[in-house]
Amino acid sequence: MSDEAIQIIARGPRAVAEAAAAALEADPATEALTFSILEEDEDHDVWRIDAFPTEADEQTAIVEVLKGYPELRVLVEKLADADWLAMALSGLPPVRAGRFFVYGAHDKGLAPASTVNLRIEAGAAFGTGHHGTTVGCLQAFHDLLKARRFQRVLDVGCGTGVLAIAAARTGTPIAVGTDIDAPSVRIANENARLNQSTARFVHAFGLNDALVRKDGPYDLVFANILAPPLVALSQDIKRALKPGGLTILSGLLRTQERRVTAAYTSKGFRLVRRLHRDAWATLVLQRP
Repeated sequence: MSDEAIQIIARGPRAVAEAAAAALEADPATEALTFSILEEDEDHDVWRIDAFPTEADEQTAIVEVLKGYPELRVLVEKLADADWLAMALSGLPPVRAGRFFVYGAHDKGLAPASTVNLRIEAGAAFGTGHHGTTVGCLQAFHDLLKARRFQRVLDVGCGTGVLAIAAARTGTPIAVGTDIDAPSVRIANENARLNQSTARFVHAFGLNDALVRKDGPYDLVFANILAPPLVALSQDIKRALKPGGLTILSGLLRTQERRVTAAYTSKGFRLVRRLHRDAWATLVLQRP
């Protein structure tokens, strides 16, 4: 890929856009892709996928996947002479989710005094707080905090660390985040320091890692990843939770809800709540 960053935009009806987004997640060549899906025009049923490939092969793979959906209008734009991530973040407004206010350095002066303010810098990690899945997790967590507090919280696939930091900032004594991506762990720990938070983040492969087990079992497990690993981790998440513990799952499309829910209810979990934001779903389930 040249020094010019690329953005791929695809527009079309919701059903087609959701199917294409699911295909991008399922394709091994694009499963690590950073992309978003949102409603652009409610009156005309126009939904939009924004994808940001980082390699030429990934760009080619995205285009090939989207070709399978002729109803989508696909546009490839060059973002010359700009760091696409920095540019994208500079244009993102702060996000409010319940008591949480997530912002970047460019919006430092906008943080209200009445909210739990989380300054999150993305760097090379994913999960600024602006994505519908992260907002769904924060809103679900806010609602749970109305009735109880959590002594031990685990965030699986922590990205920038926003969820574990949110837990630590609202009174959780032990808030641990893990990621298989070492740069994400470094960035998450930097964000923890930036927010004067006791959350800590470790480089770990799965929930059976000794660094993860050490602080368990947990009262709450966040897993904001993708539908296939959510299904695969259902038994591991059950083992990581205390009896009666809760898990907040996201990173899945509404069309994937039934599959993910079934994986957990088959292990005895009870569905407590579901939240929707754009095409994304967040599930709250309770361990037996």
